[in-house]
Amino acid sequence: MTPESAAAPRPTLDIVVLPGDGIGPEVTDEAVRVLDWFVTHRAVPLRMTRHLFGSAAWAAERTAMPDRTWAAIMAGDAILFGATGSLDQTHIPPEERRKGALLTMRRALDVFANLRPVKAQPALAEASPFKARTVAGADLVFVRELTAGVYFGTPRGIETLPDGTRRGVNTHAYTDAEIARAARFAFQLARTRRNHVTSVDKANVMEAGRLWRDVVSQVHAAEFPDVTLEHMLADNCALQLGRAPTRFDVIVTDNLFGDLLSDCAGAINGSLGMLPSAALSAPDADGRRRALYEPIHGSAPDIAGKGIANPLGAILSAAMLLRWTARLPAEADRLEAAVASALDAGARTADIAMPGEAVLSTRAMADAVIAALDAG
Repeated sequence: MTPESAAAPRPTLDIVVLPGDGIGPEVTDEAVRVLDWFVTHRAVPLRMTRHLFGSAAWAAERTAMPDRTWAAIMAGDAILFGATGSLDQTHIPPEERRKGALLTMRRALDVFANLRPVKAQPALAEASPFKARTVAGADLVFVRELTAGVYFGTPRGIETLPDGTRRGVNTHAYTDAEIARAARFAFQLARTRRNHVTSVDKANVMEAGRLWRDVVSQVHAAEFPDVTLEHMLADNCALQLGRAPTRFDVIVTDNLFGDLLSDCAGAINGSLGMLPSAALSAPDADGRRRALYEPIHGSAPDIAGKGIANPLGAILSAAMLLRWTARLPAEADRLEAAVASALDAGARTADIAMPGEAVLSTRAMADAVIAALDAG
């Protein structure tokens, strides 16, 4: 299960770089620059190739997903993704937007386990809206089921009723197999951490939530009785993330709640710009997984092109790539420590700066991380 225990990687890993829309290219450039440091200084075997996707692809080729981009996605070892979606996509035909949709990519790769780690940075205690004593020591990870649930369920759409009223429909649906593999991943991950899983649902009002709770309990009893399991309703989890985030270790939940609750947890460090993610498939016979790495923030079109976006979510996503795809946990630790060191030294982008603190550009923040790497 753990990257440390997986088989040795092949000599060179092909990383498909999809900068995407909005601030995606800006933060992805810095993540690539940091990974280049590991290629140059630590002989990490990565070959990174950029491909057009989304609005940039439409502008250049009148398609949001060029055939060669899709071929690279299907053939690559991992994807380093920037961001997708912005107001300037309204002119792209709906069928093209669907063809280039991130949801389409996730489903095709079957990257069902979305890891979203949240670890309190002591240097950012004042940037958090929560009291320092509340967030101190918080270290949790979401396992969000990523390829089912309300984002994929059918029927869906907007329909017009006979009286002219419009009605939007989305279907929240899960099978026991979809729930079981997410739960199994979470329990296996917990065994490498603090051995505690919180399963989050709305079993009190949703049938799919009741099935979620039943299946998680069954997997726990049959395969992971050594791991502590608690069940929690999603609304209570939102409260507890702000009240007592240190109580959590691994949180496993469905696609919708994982999206919402992990964003709530972004307040622990004061900004979504700090949060990375990895979307992983089941391992193949050699222990390799299909993987998509991306910061969890959106495309932020209001600040795109200004050079002020926080690149740390993208850079920490690169650390997850080192851990899960390159299977080099020591190098991932090195990069995470460099980010912490840069923050400890006072490096701040606008989203995490307190009044009176110097503010760095996107490039300068990455420079601070690279300087920390150079310093060892």
